[in-house]
Amino acid sequence: MWRISSLWKPAVVNQRNKKSATIPILNVFDIYGRNFLFAWLGFLVSFLSWFGVPPLMTKMIKRDLKLTAVDIANNNICGLSATLLGRFVMGPVCDRYGPRWGMISILLIGAIPTAFMPLVNNVSGLHAIRFFISILGSSFVCCAQYVNAFFDNNIIGTANAVAAGWGNSGAGIAFFVMPAIASALLNNDGYSLHKAWSLSFVIGPFLILLFVAFLLLFFGQDCPMGKWSRRSDILGVNQNNTLIKTVSLSKHGKVLSITASAVGVTGVDDPAAANKILVNKDSNDEKKYLNDEAQDSEENDVDIEDLISKDEIIRDPTFWDVAKISFAPRTLLCALPYLTTFGTELAVESILSALYEQHEKLWPMKKAGDWASMMGLLNVVTRPLGGFISDILYHHFKSTKAKKFWMLFCGVVQGIFLIWIGFRPHLSIAGLITALSFMALFMEMANGANFAVVPFINKAHTGLISGSTGAFGNAGGIFFSLVFRFTIVNGKNNYFRGFWIIGICSIVVNLAVCLIPIREERPKKIRTEMSCA
Repeated sequence: MWRISSLWKPAVVNQRNKKSATIPILNVFDIYGRNFLFAWLGFLVSFLSWFGVPPLMTKMIKRDLKLTAVDIANNNICGLSATLLGRFVMGPVCDRYGPRWGMISILLIGAIPTAFMPLVNNVSGLHAIRFFISILGSSFVCCAQYVNAFFDNNIIGTANAVAAGWGNSGAGIAFFVMPAIASALLNNDGYSLHKAWSLSFVIGPFLILLFVAFLLLFFGQDCPMGKWSRRSDILGVNQNNTLIKTVSLSKHGKVLSITASAVGVTGVDDPAAANKILVNKDSNDEKKYLNDEAQDSEENDVDIEDLISKDEIIRDPTFWDVAKISFAPRTLLCALPYLTTFGTELAVESILSALYEQHEKLWPMKKAGDWASMMGLLNVVTRPLGGFISDILYHHFKSTKAKKFWMLFCGVVQGIFLIWIGFRPHLSIAGLITALSFMALFMEMANGANFAVVPFINKAHTGLISGSTGAFGNAGGIFFSLVFRFTIVNGKNNYFRGFWIIGICSIVVNLAVCLIPIREERPKKIRTEMSCA
């Protein structure tokens, strides 16, 4: 049962896989709480830079570089393009090298084009710089893999959704931070229009990206066992914290060796007796047991079957794994709905400030940006809510099918709201913001619910699944941005036509994937211990 005290108390760890069954969000001294912080913080600052352009586009960048509506639409597409490839690549990279080093690499690589923003002086340069900045969107894959490495299945939906929700809020924060920095440089410090908006990227996102990267480098950890190379070591400790077993697996998941030591175990006079573990390598590890002397009582008995879960060991993906798994039906069960939900979020957030300025012509840039930020900031609550409800349904119905149908339900409702908005172009600004907020509620809950399903698709390649799903989401962002691109008539964008087109796509796709079966798995009772970290 969840308790509010678990937010600050040391993690309660599942002995079988050394993953946490709680989320100590407020405890940075605990390795689980600290690395959870790094997972969403790295994601957040990446999105701060990635979405730094849209809040400045219509009032500053457009005027400075003399951009047309077509230029802006094309630039929004460029701002999503590199992420598509990056997410496909980062999935296998995280599986092989670990999410911590993946996140550090992304932050440092993304910081370079961010720092080069003052060199932009024409539309081609803006397209190029924004293309390379968009590599930062790949940090989402690292975030998901980071969380999957530290948190147990019983809580993974909530953990993924909270981390992604808080990380995604970086897009909303950008609408507050970037206009504020640029306006201060322009009005208070006397910088030119060009220097004001371009230097805001150096003063803000660039320095923040470097700072968080160094925090991860010096204070982060690859996995609960330490270095990523040790992820195949499962440590089992009995309820008295006296019996320790190390199970080493090969990269193909076959047991190479099992060693054990016992100190102070009740009923065991000879600690060497605990080392008499019989393993039948030819039977896929079906026969494993402790010697009778080490099983003096039920309380002190450690079932090695419980400690070994081969499918939970993240493996180095081969080229064949990438090719086979990326487009497998079960992968598409998460990837295609994410294309419609996160794809919609990317496309809508890119045009939202411009939509409000077009709808309310007297609104200044900062006011339009402030209201546009609300969609991104809603992620702080809505995305975690989607994952939390998914976990509740999972435990109530004791089936992963509940997670699947909750995810698809949210996607369909999102589509209904999009169609309704699309056919209401004359809504008042209050009505428009309200309708978009309700749409965002289900859209972002669907995103949270999606990554509550991802860890159950293929546990040995969670990074690959996360990367593929994330890439499809980004592909959706590009596709739906193209929809908005081709709704331009006489130099003016008819955003409402784009809304109902996207809504129809959302409903059709989410209903279609209902036919794809999900890997059935029921919640497991877990042995736990308090983390000593």
